[in-house]
Amino acid sequence: MSGNKQQDFYPGDVPARPGVYVFRDRFGKVIYVGKAANLRKRVSQYFQPSRSHASDPKVRSLIKSITNWEVYPVKNEDESLILESRLIKQYAPRYNVLMRDDKRYLLIRIDLNEDYPRLKLARVRKDDGCRYFGPFPKGGMLRPTIDFLTRYFRIRSCKSTLPTEHDRKHCLAKNVRDCCEPCIGKVSREEYHARVAEMIKVLDGSIKELVANLKDRMETAAKETKFELAAKWRDMVTNIEEVFGGRNRSFRFAKIPSATGEEAVKDLQDALKLSSPPSSIEGFDISNIGGQLAVGSMVNFVDGKPNPKGYRRFRIRDVHQIDDFAMMHEVINRHFKRKLDDNRPLPGLVLIDGGKGQLSAALQALVKLKCPPFPIIGLAKKQEEIFLPGQDKPLVLNRNRPALKLLQALRDEAHRFAVNYHRGLRSRRIQESLLDDIPGIGDNRKQAILKAFGSIRKLRKATPEEIAEKIPGIGTQFAKTIHDYLRKS
Repeated sequence: MSGNKQQDFYPGDVPARPGVYVFRDRFGKVIYVGKAANLRKRVSQYFQPSRSHASDPKVRSLIKSITNWEVYPVKNEDESLILESRLIKQYAPRYNVLMRDDKRYLLIRIDLNEDYPRLKLARVRKDDGCRYFGPFPKGGMLRPTIDFLTRYFRIRSCKSTLPTEHDRKHCLAKNVRDCCEPCIGKVSREEYHARVAEMIKVLDGSIKELVANLKDRMETAAKETKFELAAKWRDMVTNIEEVFGGRNRSFRFAKIPSATGEEAVKDLQDALKLSSPPSSIEGFDISNIGGQLAVGSMVNFVDGKPNPKGYRRFRIRDVHQIDDFAMMHEVINRHFKRKLDDNRPLPGLVLIDGGKGQLSAALQALVKLKCPPFPIIGLAKKQEEIFLPGQDKPLVLNRNRPALKLLQALRDEAHRFAVNYHRGLRSRRIQESLLDDIPGIGDNRKQAILKAFGSIRKLRKATPEEIAEKIPGIGTQFAKTIHDYLRKS
């Protein structure tokens, strides 16, 4: 569910449930992510008139920057905690300061490609072919639970990649029969993996049989007046139900609202009535301030996920005034001319950041190139309207539909990539302008300095002797003047 700050805010539009809320600025960038036990109550507080002048400066600045908001209801507060953490790490909103320590919740990692896999804990999910479970917010419960499951299924706990009889000499697990001892061949690789498969069922949330077994042990221990042992089994039942049970199982797989993946691609195919799923999508955006340092960006999503290797950026060469349509025309022309010249495959879909004007400019460039037809659409920010060639009325999708979430993620990524490039050029221009303030440096010497060192940052690190050596016509004394000035700036 989402809304616009510029419109009237109605508390009834927001469910009174736990969840996560996201605030965006006028550029569509995420600026704050928060969680709440009651979304309606929490989000309403930001739109109370008194908050805009009675709050501390940080909150007032945040409120003034909010243009759009979104809420994502979840089942319980554990889910909201996990989802909030994921979104903060994904978007790094500038108004979020509570997560600056980059705390990450624990994951369970297991490498099924090993001959004898074992359970490990991790804080970062990597693309390494391993299976991951989590994240889990209750690390204090998770660690003893993992130790218990390792003993219960008699999985090895030694750290060797491939355990041998040498490892067994230093192993304590064999003495208490906590391990099936694959190191000396007591079980085959197939038998060991069968144990691992049963354990993975528990990690996936199938705990009914295990909990029943532990409760039987608890009751037996209680009847035998072994109350400490009964308490041990009781606590382990609680841990397993809390960590892997149905109440919390869903938050481990809570979807980040970025609408990526094959499901979103298939939904996008249905929404746009495409003949095939758009597995490769390219998104374009323009960034400039008053026509200065204008740049364009192209980002590529493959199977609904960002493909940074396919990203491209463009300096606008031919347009020297404020004309986003002409800039889009130039970027599309240059990009697809190169594709056609190199005989590279065309994308399954192109997304233009903007409405009818930007889409029309892109189409004109493609027609001029005599480019083979492919699906192309425009996405207008204000109402998230989708414009299609030859259709007067835009297509409006449900705000929670995966297809729209995917398009929004693509558009936001294209915007981020363009803005970062523009900021980098602007910062470089500001740095380079420092040379203009040094008496005796004209355009020719300025270009010679930048050619020799590449950037002001590198020039700052150079000694006067290095400056004089690398730049013809600059003596040691003048080099020292440059060095001293940049050190003070």
